[in-house]
Amino acid sequence: MNINNLFYSFIIIHVISWTLIPTLTNNNLPLDTIEHLAWGSNLDWGFNKHPPAVAFFLEIFYQIFEAQDWAYYLLSQIFVAIAFIVVFKFAEELFKNKTLSLISVLLLESIYFYNFTTPEFNVNVCQLPFWALCGYYSWKIFDKQDINVKDCFWLGVFATIGFLSKYLFIYLLLAIDTLFFYVIFVTKYKKFDFKYLISLEVFIVLLIPHLIWLINNDYATIIYGLTRAGLENSSLLDHIIHPLIFLIKQIGILIPFFVMSFFLVNKFKFKISLKDKKLLFLVFINIVPIGLMFLTSMITGSKIRTMWMTPFYLFFGVLIVYIFQAQINLKKLNHFLSAFLILFIFSPFAYAYISITETDKRTDYPGKEIAIKTQYAWDQDHKEPITIVLGDEWVAGNLSYHLKSRPVWEGPITQDKLNSLSKFTCIDNICVGNR
Repeated sequence: MNINNLFYSFIIIHVISWTLIPTLTNNNLPLDTIEHLAWGSNLDWGFNKHPPAVAFFLEIFYQIFEAQDWAYYLLSQIFVAIAFIVVFKFAEELFKNKTLSLISVLLLESIYFYNFTTPEFNVNVCQLPFWALCGYYSWKIFDKQDINVKDCFWLGVFATIGFLSKYLFIYLLLAIDTLFFYVIFVTKYKKFDFKYLISLEVFIVLLIPHLIWLINNDYATIIYGLTRAGLENSSLLDHIIHPLIFLIKQIGILIPFFVMSFFLVNKFKFKISLKDKKLLFLVFINIVPIGLMFLTSMITGSKIRTMWMTPFYLFFGVLIVYIFQAQINLKKLNHFLSAFLILFIFSPFAYAYISITETDKRTDYPGKEIAIKTQYAWDQDHKEPITIVLGDEWVAGNLSYHLKSRPVWEGPITQDKLNSLSKFTCIDNICVGNR
């Protein structure tokens, strides 16, 4: 019970801190959050950059809280908290030891994907709980000889939502599929059962509306992703340079994680055997997705952007603790806890300092003031509410969010769109109107 209390106290403090700090220090919501809120004003089964899940969750919160910035910082932390809780539950089932489970989650606080970057609710944060849930339900299916249909069903559901958050979720799903192929057809540790296909069937059925949208919109999200990866201009040298940059960045990101692990482990002695079924599972959900990303970069010459790796390290704490559990002295955790507390306190203060001292960030954009001026200009000539806003996702998205009438964002300004409006007013690079 004491460990449970410590864990949930950590979760509560994490959520409060990372909701409060950006609320007090930012003048405007971050770029991605505003962009996805703009999509949410005009919900569809997909958008030009990403699948629809992130916009769906934001729109739910907008319908409840409207233009309250703190609500979207809270939403982001709820997603992080759910992921942490699922990882904790998974570790409990793996270790049968609450203390090791707690340490597995505390280690994640050293990875800046799970603290410093979380105030910006975007497709990367949106994946977190579903990545964790897919790992957890895959373990439940993997660990039991008798397959539970409900576990297969929920794995399919969470896999779909994760994939509809961001296509890169497929790397976890490929790793899980490879694991089951390995244990069924190579080692024959498990026997094939048609119940395994339930997850795939659920995944495909739930994905159909998005696939229809994708076809009808000329595969816009896929083309955007390939463009962001820089495939169009890749050269032969990129097949070497980009994978190396990718590896260097991952090592850099994990330095605080390795430092905390150093304080945790007395001696770095370990034996790795893939005959250990628990270790095999942990390798496949931790190392294989990263390996697949590395191979993607090496084969295609694509540039892997750092933030794309946000969900990939959720189970890294469990992996490290499992490998070195024999060298962890639970009676001498003071240095580890000191390192944890330093990072836990330093991160929000560093975020606040940067937010306050740097004044040219997106979060310093005067979105509310511009919305007030736009509403005033509109009211001089029109009595009807503003229902449509046109322009780029950032400027027009801010208006869609801040204006009380919550106008629908309908994309860039075009003559056809202006002709479809009964009344409109254009200021700089945005147009507002009524249909």
